[in-house]
Amino acid sequence: MDVNNIFKINRTLNYGRHLINDFLNEANKTPFNKILDVGAGRGDDLILAQNINPNCELHAIELFDEYKQNLIQKGIIVHALNIEKDKFPFPDESVDIVIANQIIEHLKELFWFFHETTRVLPVGGHLIIGVPNLASLHNRLLLAIGKQPTCIQNHSAHIRGYTKSDLTKLVEKCFPGGFSIQKFGGSNFYPFPAPIAKSLAWVFPNMAWSIFLLLKKEIAYNNEFIKHPVANQLETNFFLG
Repeated sequence: MDVNNIFKINRTLNYGRHLINDFLNEANKTPFNKILDVGAGRGDDLILAQNINPNCELHAIELFDEYKQNLIQKGIIVHALNIEKDKFPFPDESVDIVIANQIIEHLKELFWFFHETTRVLPVGGHLIIGVPNLASLHNRLLLAIGKQPTCIQNHSAHIRGYTKSDLTKLVEKCFPGGFSIQKFGGSNFYPFPAPIAKSLAWVFPNMAWSIFLLLKKEIAYNNEFIKHPVANQLETNFFLG
């Protein structure tokens, strides 16, 4: 055993794969047939889905060539498109589960993303979201001493910051009654090593490095997400299709 590694931060925990696996098992109580991972990377979350339901159809949205080739080699159907302005290549209500793990913190066009995601889910379908947590313990400490939170530094690719309360408020404000929270959890806990971080994230998920929600679509969708910026006169030129 490498004693030094025991005391290192394990950044792979940021992706919460144990939580994704748990959420997929919960969603599979009504077996899913088609699953989409938006920004799928190397397809780790889709492989979890395949292990739970070997007969499901795996789809990925991914632009980076290296990841695309890797996904294709794994038998995953890849769609290369811009999720901030392109329509997802699926009919309405045709995808049982959509995963967005460490994606929406990168997006300006959040309303378009949620519009397309909600459009392709049927009533009873599930949306799995994982994001860096603006309210994590280490971010709270950084703000307390006048430092920028690590999850939304302006020299990075992240342009939005999320807490559990604000993420759920976003969904409820834009699509009232549209989604219910089925499960919630946190993963990793800076600056602690993995054995301690796992326990702390389980006990104090709202202060974990990343937070994860399993949402269930409860009612039919009528373009509420792209109506929201107009109805509320948001003074930003959002892409709305």
